[in-house]
Amino acid sequence: MPRGDGLLTHELLPGEKGPQDACGVFGVWAPGDEVAKLTYFGLYALQHRGQESAGIAVSDGSHILVYKDMGLVSQVFTEASLESLKGHVAIGHTRYSTTGASVWENAQPILRSTATGHLALGHNGNLTNTAELVTRLAALSPQSGELPFGDARRATNDSDALTALLAAHPDLSIEAAAMLELPHVRGAFSLVFMDDDALYGARDPQGIRPLVLGRLERGWVLASETAALDIVGASFVREIEPGELIAIDEHGIRSQRFATAEPKGCLFEYVYLARPDTTISGRSVQASRVQIGRQLAEEHPVEADLVIPVPESGRYAAIGYAQQSGIPFAEGLVKNAYVGRTFIQPSQTIRQLGIRLKLNPLREVIAGQRLVVVDDSIVRGNTQRALVRMLREAGAKEVHVRISSPPVKWPCFYGIDFATRAELIANGLTAEEICTSIGADSLGFVALDKLIEATTIPKDHLCRACFDGIYPVPVPPSQESVGKQLLDGIERRVVDSEGVTNVVAGGAADALGRP
Repeated sequence: MPRGDGLLTHELLPGEKGPQDACGVFGVWAPGDEVAKLTYFGLYALQHRGQESAGIAVSDGSHILVYKDMGLVSQVFTEASLESLKGHVAIGHTRYSTTGASVWENAQPILRSTATGHLALGHNGNLTNTAELVTRLAALSPQSGELPFGDARRATNDSDALTALLAAHPDLSIEAAAMLELPHVRGAFSLVFMDDDALYGARDPQGIRPLVLGRLERGWVLASETAALDIVGASFVREIEPGELIAIDEHGIRSQRFATAEPKGCLFEYVYLARPDTTISGRSVQASRVQIGRQLAEEHPVEADLVIPVPESGRYAAIGYAQQSGIPFAEGLVKNAYVGRTFIQPSQTIRQLGIRLKLNPLREVIAGQRLVVVDDSIVRGNTQRALVRMLREAGAKEVHVRISSPPVKWPCFYGIDFATRAELIANGLTAEEICTSIGADSLGFVALDKLIEATTIPKDHLCRACFDGIYPVPVPPSQESVGKQLLDGIERRVVDSEGVTNVVAGGAADALGRP
């Protein structure tokens, strides 16, 4: 049952929304193993990709049982609940909502009845043609006048529409239905889904969000990141290819192509989203981040006494900056890991303390020092502004901010919930103006080409849309088909001076005048 808890927040500044993580998906086919517990630990490794809700679906061959709730993986599941989930195939999901509100009805996996059994699905990504898919659904059941959303019509996300579409073919198997419908789906989708007997995985033709295959002694695993394979003792086999559908059952593994591969993996995975101990396209995320830091030191050198990271996402770039510059690396900020993901909203008194709720400076380390502070990105600039102020109050002599990504100027429609374009500070200000706005002594962003170089992936195989505005999958001009609350009927939008439609929100035009 839903607990009715409020939204989760995991930002460094209470109430300040930064780039929110994509979702995490996990699937296992392993007769004889405790698949629910394997999925639990797999989701635990993917917790960073979503903290709003978590769920597991398990099949024993004749029934699919789904257990899901709002909260972290460790909050949702107990030993008893996992013991009740018996079967040989399971999928799991940990969610940050990029389409649909953060409510229990939108938690995943999504369960649907079909003409031949049951279907459960977990989705990482965001679709750009949801309205088109809903129209397609309506055409499949014209006589009923109802969209075939099954027993959970209150769900309001693109994943629900996709699940209903796969379940709406009484004359086809789930595998055949997927081969029929997936070519019509646009946007980012890494899917794990299951019927009563088999596990399936699919990845959009651009491969925007990651999905990997692993081998267990008695089965197979699908996961968003290789780190989740490691935690369950699975060996990495390969990545699921863009445009590929994979099926795993008692007959083994089958692979089919529903679309030609046009690789455009998400560049922001290397900057922020993925765990540092994950490997993407053969490249360690940790190694990429260290190299990004080295590039930052070459592009934006400065005379300073210490290099300190903003925990945790700035850590490896800070190490690279220190290595390249010769400036000593130090831990100057302590993060309270247990405050970071809470249902309890801070009072106004606590909110006024700002970033100290989650970060506190080590005064003995930073007092009187010229600091290079390395962070992963700047969205609105409010977090960095509070951070610079806090470091100065703790006695820092100089604060030089270095960012391990280029300026974020464009929103993401493929599974990362950035601020709207009007709210992105880099959309309206130059780097020098941003530096003034946040109160730093200097500010440097890594160049886009240098970031790409650090991944070792060819530029034309990466999605860089949040940095350069080049979207690999067309986005409807009005954005009405990709809004987070499209299916909730919540649409408050305005058109800016450039003719770009945005959700109503505060902009960055007054950033230089903010206190």
